[in-house]
Amino acid sequence: MVLKLYSFANSPNVTRVAVFLHEKKIPYEFVPVKYQEGEHKTPEYLAKHPFGQVPYLDDDGFVLYESWAMARYICDKYRDQGPDLLPPVNDVKKRALFEQAASIEVANFNPNAGAIAFEGFVKPAIYKREPDRARLDAATKALEAKLDAYEAILSKQKYLAGDELTVADLIHLGYGSMLSKAGFDGLTNAQKRPNVARWFDELESRPSWQAVKDGVKSFTPA
Repeated sequence: MVLKLYSFANSPNVTRVAVFLHEKKIPYEFVPVKYQEGEHKTPEYLAKHPFGQVPYLDDDGFVLYESWAMARYICDKYRDQGPDLLPPVNDVKKRALFEQAASIEVANFNPNAGAIAFEGFVKPAIYKREPDRARLDAATKALEAKLDAYEAILSKQKYLAGDELTVADLIHLGYGSMLSKAGFDGLTNAQKRPNVARWFDELESRPSWQAVKDGVKSFTPA
């Protein structure tokens, strides 16, 4: 059975999961969720995803939600297919550095980037509402400081967990790619943070991201 990915096509959380399916050349069926109509809050949907959010993955009856969990699952199950994006299971230090990088994204990047993307782009462009300026300014100030730390890390190594690309890098794409639409250039300003800009440009240039950046759709490898 082909994997099924449930969401709406432009959700930043589904684009960042779909990246890994493309990296691994895994066929999948994209199942649109009528988010604006509240389909994600119906009893049928909540039976699969009790938090009523998107996306979730159905792998022949095995249902999984939370984008980090899905990314790890995909890269673990299909470890021998495409690039290996997880640390070696027998290398304790590399695993620890990977977990450190994962925590950096979860604790320092995602909450602030999500707030900037929502208040600076989604709210005015999609919902036609004024942004919460205080929330936007606070998230912007916080993320600028966090990215200074990214710059320090990336000045010493190629990627967040070392010199090898991992899930912890690519998972930044979902919200990171929306920041410029919200008027935030902290990831792309090479004069301000050359190593961050180099790193993020490489991520956005990957064919996997180019395949999903304008919206997720069903995929069958050539």
